[in-house]
Amino acid sequence: LLSNLHAATRPLVGAYGFGVTDLNEAVPGGAPAPGAMAAAPKAADAGGSTPAYSGTNTAEPGADEPDLVKTDGHRIVTVTGTTLHVVDARTRAVTGTLELSGYGQPQSLLLAGDRALVLFPWGGTGEIAGPRVLLVDLVPATPTVLSGYVTDGSLVDARQVGTVARVVVRSGPRIRYPLDLGADPAGRVAANQAAVDRTGVDDWLPRYSVTGRNGTQTGRVECGAVRLPTRYSGTSLLSVLTFDLSKPALSDGDPVTIAADGQTVYANGTSLYVVNGNQWMAWPQAGFRGPARPFPHQSEVYQFDISGTGTPRYVAGGVVPGWVVNQYALSEWQDHLRVATTLDTGSSQVAVLGRAGGALTQVGVVGGLGKGQRIYGVRFAGPVGYVVTFRQTDPLYTLDLRDPARPRVTGELEIDGYSAYLHPAGDGRLIGVGQAANSQGRVQGLQVSLFDVGDPARPSLLARYQLAGSGHSIAEFDPHAFLYWAQTGLVVVPVQGGAVALKAGDRSLQESGRLPAPQGQPLLRALVVGTTLWSVTGAGLAAADLSSLAPQAWLAF
Repeated sequence: LLSNLHAATRPLVGAYGFGVTDLNEAVPGGAPAPGAMAAAPKAADAGGSTPAYSGTNTAEPGADEPDLVKTDGHRIVTVTGTTLHVVDARTRAVTGTLELSGYGQPQSLLLAGDRALVLFPWGGTGEIAGPRVLLVDLVPATPTVLSGYVTDGSLVDARQVGTVARVVVRSGPRIRYPLDLGADPAGRVAANQAAVDRTGVDDWLPRYSVTGRNGTQTGRVECGAVRLPTRYSGTSLLSVLTFDLSKPALSDGDPVTIAADGQTVYANGTSLYVVNGNQWMAWPQAGFRGPARPFPHQSEVYQFDISGTGTPRYVAGGVVPGWVVNQYALSEWQDHLRVATTLDTGSSQVAVLGRAGGALTQVGVVGGLGKGQRIYGVRFAGPVGYVVTFRQTDPLYTLDLRDPARPRVTGELEIDGYSAYLHPAGDGRLIGVGQAANSQGRVQGLQVSLFDVGDPARPSLLARYQLAGSGHSIAEFDPHAFLYWAQTGLVVVPVQGGAVALKAGDRSLQESGRLPAPQGQPLLRALVVGTTLWSVTGAGLAAADLSSLAPQAWLAF
């Protein structure tokens, strides 16, 4: 293990170290201990039947994703700024708050019953200074921290199936570079590479600390537990941690660790995939003596089995040419993984991978998509796929993926602008959120499109809504910000100064109204609970009538 890590890392070390994986400085001090321990999980007071509500907009229905707001139809839980807020959706009152500034800056949360798992991208302040997770009991009037977990590295992402959360963390070596700024660049590179060679295995293994009712326990991933994929970057360790939100406290995470890196996570209810885009390997740092591009850009894909509630299993790894735009570029269907990538050659492809022992191997591919362009948006829906590329115009490709060995393009539609996010809307309809553009490819503001994809050979544009000069919507980059309420055809897309609400008909797309952003704060999310449309900002929550959009309440934080 150690020799492989040394060999993989040495060429990527430059005159100033190895990017963000250097953990030379530990911040003194310690993290605050969790508050008083609460009782075991209790059933929430439902107060009657649960109203219809919108969950987080996720890539797959079988795997929930962390976000800054969650609801179960009765309560709304948010993390904004450094505070967790609990709101009663029926009475429209804030029922509890928990200040989290002592633990770091919360990024998102997951929800299961009366428990929330709060994720911090960087929450450690002691020797272990990396991502943190907190298990919070929401039942008391004042939400209470049950236990906390902190580990080395950085948070990649997380997914939840039932009450079980899988948290993906990457950790780099703890290397102390000499940092002799007086030396020439070549000398600094040599000295830093020597520092890599001096590292022992303990410098690579991620450490962790768990705090709960019985105090604090520390540990580290055991060397014998680290797996070596057939193809891997070797510059980091990638761990999948498991936490059951129904338990009275967090465990040690039961880490499953491989020698790899990763930036993108995709999961359904049974499999979790992590993609390593190999940024460092594609672009060596200054001082590296070799070609500017040592080989064509490739992405590594690692598969974990999460079908049970216990420890996941690392089952296979593979490689695809090019890079993925986001998690929507991946989809598992009938035991095959479809991966859409943009290649160095200036075109894109969709590869179909199958598992053969411990390897993910290509069984089929369709290429030549968008020559001279790159992928902006991807969506898979069972046996079909949709890919948007863009440079001056937006080709929307429809794909037939029923035969994994022979994927093929069935149709193509070219329009001005592009869609960065694609959302299936049922009955052969597809909604796209992106940018309008002129014939030269210059973007001009928000564009929401309604496509007819009922006939895969003849995709067509039914309607589109444009908001000139509006800039980009965060929904283009973060699909959690997009709301589609199928019961009424409501579409909500955040824009500068609030959000625009649209009505998606069978062949039409019309503005229903605007949702303002109180106190000048950006509108971050919209969600439905019963007959109320809630808007989430950093300053509070706004309630509006779902049908008329008339304001009903403002809850300031």
